[in-house]
Amino acid sequence: MSRFASYPEALDFMFKQLPMFQNIGKAAFKKDLTNTLALLDRLGNPHLERKWIHVAGTNGKGSVSSMIAATLSAHGFKTGLYTSPHLVDFRERIRVDGGCISEDTVLEFLELVYDDIMEIQPSFFEITVAMAFYHFAKENVDYGVIEVGLGGRLDSTNVITPILSVITNIGWDHMDMLGNTLSAIAREKAGIIKSKIPVAIGPMAEEPLTEILGVAKDKMAKIYRDLPVDQGFYRAISLRGDYQKENLQTFTCAIEALKDLWIPIKRSKVLEGLANIQQFTGLRGRWEVIQEQPFAVADTAHNEPGVQFTMGQLLSTLNQKPKNAQLHLVWGMVSDKDREKILKLLPKDAKYYFCKPGVIRGFDAEKLRLEALALGLLGDAHDTVLSAYQAAQQAAKEHDIIYIGGSTFVVGDLLSTLG
Repeated sequence: MSRFASYPEALDFMFKQLPMFQNIGKAAFKKDLTNTLALLDRLGNPHLERKWIHVAGTNGKGSVSSMIAATLSAHGFKTGLYTSPHLVDFRERIRVDGGCISEDTVLEFLELVYDDIMEIQPSFFEITVAMAFYHFAKENVDYGVIEVGLGGRLDSTNVITPILSVITNIGWDHMDMLGNTLSAIAREKAGIIKSKIPVAIGPMAEEPLTEILGVAKDKMAKIYRDLPVDQGFYRAISLRGDYQKENLQTFTCAIEALKDLWIPIKRSKVLEGLANIQQFTGLRGRWEVIQEQPFAVADTAHNEPGVQFTMGQLLSTLNQKPKNAQLHLVWGMVSDKDREKILKLLPKDAKYYFCKPGVIRGFDAEKLRLEALALGLLGDAHDTVLSAYQAAQQAAKEHDIIYIGGSTFVVGDLLSTLG
């Protein structure tokens, strides 16, 4: 007899009955891999004996994962891509050549492991990771690109032995779980480096870089870093954020490592993958233009280094507008971020539309408005992301700019509402 009457009922089981970081934050973070390994063992260990590429980092890991997956798909390899969180639909997390896992497969998987879930009591993330490996094995992918959810060493994805580890930029984020120094955070991220498995390293500050290089040398892992980027990559990539230049540096190192693993990488196919990255992977929310006039753009940057970079591009875009052009920021955050540090990075001469993203961790819009006001940021509080965006649209003139961000979940709420 079926445990679930429908796909929505199965999702409801996942979302409401089990710890989910997206909703409750730190309480859902598990300190070991026991549950993940136990669940995978019940499934016949689908994570073993396959070719995985494991990607960790503070910023850019979703984009870099998508660049690698798009490149492999463009070459004709059947490519799995696991990312988190999702923006609109849970199924975005698990894709093969850009196609989301089907509702039927999600339902099939949860029916299969229901008794195991009740016995093992894994978290939402642990179940999702096991589902990804189950789906990729079922689809018999040639390669799987696996993005770390949080940290690295103790992340549920760190049950694989990859053919390549990739570590993107490292900065301040999740200090309550990963450590309060960049070295400590880097040490957690470096936990994905395996013995004698090559590692591609992106641009980062000296402190975390020293830590990662030390771990790589201890593990006798061949290091790929600081390689020159093909200028054609910059021209080809369809992602518009300035920060993608840094991500392309990491991607270049990963591609060189894959070449050395005797994977037949062709430049023409790399360019094809970069030019069609959304088609091959479904990546969204990275400097995503919502409308052209007035110019409205959404971005998932949500921590100190990411917001700092994105605000630089926002101000650069404003400087290309007429002198009387105004910035309108639709801004929401989650409760477990260091809001003061991030709010201090925002422009004071903008009009703000504060909102609460629709997750339990979402921070109250009126409280956010008051915290921002204390830092000289002026605006109104709105009940939803959509109402905040609509207010910005009504107030913005032809040459103004609307920016939607502050949290992945703010962008997700808007894209979900806009369809």
